[in-house]
Amino acid sequence: MARTRTAPPPSAPPSDASSEQAAPLALEDRVALLRFMHLHRAVESRGHVLYRQGQVPGSYYDSHGQEAIPVGVAYALSPRDRATPLHRDMGVHLVRGTEPARILGQYMGRAGGVTEGRDANLHFGDPRRGCVGMVSALGDMACVALGIATAAKLRGEPRCVATFFGDGATSRGDIHEAMNWAGLHRLPVLFVLEDNQFAYSTPAAEQFAVHPSRRAEGYGFPAVDVDGNDVEAVFAAARDARRRALAGEGPTLLSCRTLRMHGHGAHDDMSYVPPAMLEEWAGRDPIARQEERLRALDVDVEAVAAEVRETIDAATQEALAMPMPSPETPLPAFAEAPAPLGDDAAVAWIGALADLERGDA
Repeated sequence: MARTRTAPPPSAPPSDASSEQAAPLALEDRVALLRFMHLHRAVESRGHVLYRQGQVPGSYYDSHGQEAIPVGVAYALSPRDRATPLHRDMGVHLVRGTEPARILGQYMGRAGGVTEGRDANLHFGDPRRGCVGMVSALGDMACVALGIATAAKLRGEPRCVATFFGDGATSRGDIHEAMNWAGLHRLPVLFVLEDNQFAYSTPAAEQFAVHPSRRAEGYGFPAVDVDGNDVEAVFAAARDARRRALAGEGPTLLSCRTLRMHGHGAHDDMSYVPPAMLEEWAGRDPIARQEERLRALDVDVEAVAAEVRETIDAATQEALAMPMPSPETPLPAFAEAPAPLGDDAAVAWIGALADLERGDA
């Protein structure tokens, strides 16, 4: 029987950064942030339904309650930047323009999925959008980000690389090696820690004596602790970190405090999380908080949610109509001429992000 344990780390991070400290976003951007969070949650919710219907092979993982982190970070990047999102970072793919139908097709192993049905439902990236597909050994992608950042620095290209990992991954050597190397060579990397307080069922108090955000100083670069359920605060912190990176000031650790509101996967009942803790964080839902902000500005947030529902309904039908991949067209084991990551991000950044598109960092 699972034990019920509390989760606060013995050395908590400083107070969370607030979006009130950031420069104001244009209203269009604030609405776009809400829409992308809705889209993130809706894609994953629909994927879960398809999983229960037997349409999705393997297990299923989502990021309910953490949507503000990938959406806020990705919205602060430009098309020329790069990202190594993991299985709880669907918002990165969506902000950078990957279509919901292709993601749902990916879940179901269809030929119209991102990897054309040639990989598991989680391990995908879209090179055209500057997104590198993940591997299951969490922590490894930080080292991949180092390679991308090193190439950008050697070529003199103004690019930042955002890499994502959870608090459990900070106990692995990959993360420490990546941070040490990035700090030493002042690489343009944004290390995004999704501090969701549990490494599967292990609470933070049983993972480390010092909070991971305290470690960045030892590697020679700053850490910023931010409310990971406040999408505008995440955006502001990520944008500042990107400016530092492009100015040659090196990496930043962005420590985003949140809570994983669903189990580690569909197979996990979360019996190890105290009910009072879930209740507390349910009151900090990132979508509800952004809706509250926008209602005060007379935005029709219900219309935003309704439009996303229609989008997901249409995307589901499109994905279900996709054929399965043909066994006559296997994925090549080796690439003769690997294609470089592209800048084909489909989202047109607006308002507060216009300076990024002009190249003013």
